[in-house]
Amino acid sequence: MSLVPSVDLKDFLSDDPKRKQKFVQEIGGAFENIGFVALSGHFLSDALVEALYSEIKKFFNLPQEIKDTYEIEGIGGQRGYTSFGKEHAKGKKEGDLKEFWHFGQYVEDDSKLKEEYPDNVMVAELPKFNEVGKETYKMLEKTAKFVLRALAIHLDLTETYFDAYIKNGNSILRPIHYPPITSEPKNAVRAAAHGDINLITLLMGAHGKGLQVQNHKGEWVDAIARPDELMINVGDMLSRLSNNKLKSTIHQVVNPPRELWGTSRYSVPFFMHPISEMPLNCLENCIDEEHPKLFEDITAGEFLHERLIELGLIKK
Repeated sequence: MSLVPSVDLKDFLSDDPKRKQKFVQEIGGAFENIGFVALSGHFLSDALVEALYSEIKKFFNLPQEIKDTYEIEGIGGQRGYTSFGKEHAKGKKEGDLKEFWHFGQYVEDDSKLKEEYPDNVMVAELPKFNEVGKETYKMLEKTAKFVLRALAIHLDLTETYFDAYIKNGNSILRPIHYPPITSEPKNAVRAAAHGDINLITLLMGAHGKGLQVQNHKGEWVDAIARPDELMINVGDMLSRLSNNKLKSTIHQVVNPPRELWGTSRYSVPFFMHPISEMPLNCLENCIDEEHPKLFEDITAGEFLHERLIELGLIKK
């Protein structure tokens, strides 16, 4: 099965201080050691998950010429559709074997951020697609807020340290379709080895083989969650902020065995981003003689822009 430990968010949300502290220790320890956990007790209902998968399958089954009308030029793929093979991992030329959609933030009470973020793209052919996407986005954002509160405690910060930075943050919900493989891929996999850019990622759909995590010995190990669990991992922003105390782990989605080439795979990561102004300067309480400062000072917005260029989604 999976090397990834399981935690239950209900422990953190309980009124029992011992259960809450147990959750903080478990998730903090996992993120220091492997950078991944499988989390139950989140805010997604079974009915919402079912509705989302139904809608995204309908979208990816639309004719290509219709999907292409939702690919918006000039915004680095931040909203709407990104076609097959367009994104590649940092340092790789081959495009990943996937197509995907982006739902972005639903800005409340902040006209400046409303201007900064592109608008969400409405799919005319599917009346429930955007409604279900928005509800999923909100429930994953709520789950992520409490995970970050637990990590703030683990890092000896105030529990609500991240709250102001993630309110109206530049987070992305990305339904991904890995289509059936029709011919021998040349050096390409469904998602090449990479670390995530953001604070934390919450992944729906890690229930079968495919997702692999690289441990500290450089070995690739399957990461498989139960159907009621989300897979959560540390992103590069949180790794920088914590001076690499919390590990952003390299992971990949490998191609299935040949007998399963004819099948599609769907997964839905939620990339929790802060607002652009958040400083990612290494926290003072994560720096000492044994752990010298590893990263230059930078804001979340500057770091994101750098990485989107490296991924080929923004041209210099």
